[in-house]
Amino acid sequence: MKYLKYTVLVILFVLSYGSKRINRQKQIPAYYELEIKGLNYRIKNDLSDFEYSKYIDKQVKRFIQRWELKGVSIAVIKDEKLVYAQGFGEADRQGNEVYPGSLFRVASVSKLLTAIAIMQLVEENRLSLSDKVFGPGAILDNSHFERVRDQKLYNITVRNLLAHSGGWSQRYGDPAFHSLSIADIVGDTPPATMDTYSKYVASRRLSFAPGTQVSYSNLGYMFLGEVISAISGKSYEDYVRDEVLIPNGIVDMHIGRSHVEYRYPNEVDYFEQRGSQQIFAYEGTGIKVPKSDGGNPIELLGAAGGWICSSVELARLLVLIDGHEAVRDILQDSSILEMTDNTYAQGPLGWRATTDHGTWARTGSMAGSVAMLKRQNDGLSWIFLSNTSSWKGSRFSSEINRFMGNLTRRVKEWPQQDLFNYYPIETLPLALN
Repeated sequence: MKYLKYTVLVILFVLSYGSKRINRQKQIPAYYELEIKGLNYRIKNDLSDFEYSKYIDKQVKRFIQRWELKGVSIAVIKDEKLVYAQGFGEADRQGNEVYPGSLFRVASVSKLLTAIAIMQLVEENRLSLSDKVFGPGAILDNSHFERVRDQKLYNITVRNLLAHSGGWSQRYGDPAFHSLSIADIVGDTPPATMDTYSKYVASRRLSFAPGTQVSYSNLGYMFLGEVISAISGKSYEDYVRDEVLIPNGIVDMHIGRSHVEYRYPNEVDYFEQRGSQQIFAYEGTGIKVPKSDGGNPIELLGAAGGWICSSVELARLLVLIDGHEAVRDILQDSSILEMTDNTYAQGPLGWRATTDHGTWARTGSMAGSVAMLKRQNDGLSWIFLSNTSSWKGSRFSSEINRFMGNLTRRVKEWPQQDLFNYYPIETLPLALN
């Protein structure tokens, strides 16, 4: 309750403070600065110490050791309150520790953000899930799609892309992770762009008729980023940040960068599993590099797998789309139902898997990172992020799910706090202490 009081007072101060011309010669108060920086800069590891902390610490460290992970960040939500947020292990090659506010690549968890943005545009009547995506009169109506090799491309809808039923398969590998080959096929000079991929899909045959099958497609979600940009008039990242995240207090999510040297100040380093092979840099320099540092085109993956975020801001986003009643969702009930419908070739949309019992999960994995979030029907949800990939690849999510399930079941009572509304006491004015 005290955290809620602080939040209300700080927001009132920010509103009144922001209405005046700020004298930039004056020092910005610490609590106002934290409000601008966001949740990632307010929460520290010691805030989650409670009766079961030693048990959790022991189990997580055993999991880290078993799977040779470097760093892990975990957030737990109970009844839509952030009751636990903790970092474990190493954030970078200098041995700095992981904090709840550390940024991680979350790979295909990015698809959930893309689906949320699409559903928001649908609610605003700027888009329909049945709208055609490619070709004359469609959303992406450009010269590349005036003539296509396979006329079925013109039948692909927004829903098809969301549900991985656009018609592309991974029979010959995932096009999203073979950008050098895609550029070579269409005659472009690397690095590949979405223009390159537009030429590519226009020149290829689909593997099946849109909507008739499901085949996991990063390519489809990459084009959903183009759809969002075309409808909104903004870049994909700008639309999601400006219209979905920042208005809801999520200020530190970004599209990541392919090279570690350009990472954000609070972003972790990435570590690949033993035996990982280097590949040619995506820019076409002919130099071999780690997949996690210039091998995979993170910026290009964008809407399919390019986002970086912390466990706590991802937890905040989850609370806003989880269908529980304590916190008002940012999407209508009908949109949340649409996204979680698990009917074959129709959904789920954005989520990796949903059940009729109300369990929803989204996973993500790529070289140097693994991520998973899970919403349960008992009011408990959790986030697990790591800066280390596993030799099990996408199958590692089953190990995370098993581990987190056992861990959360053993904790009989979580802390009575809501870290979403926490502000350090020392940053508040005396009148609010």
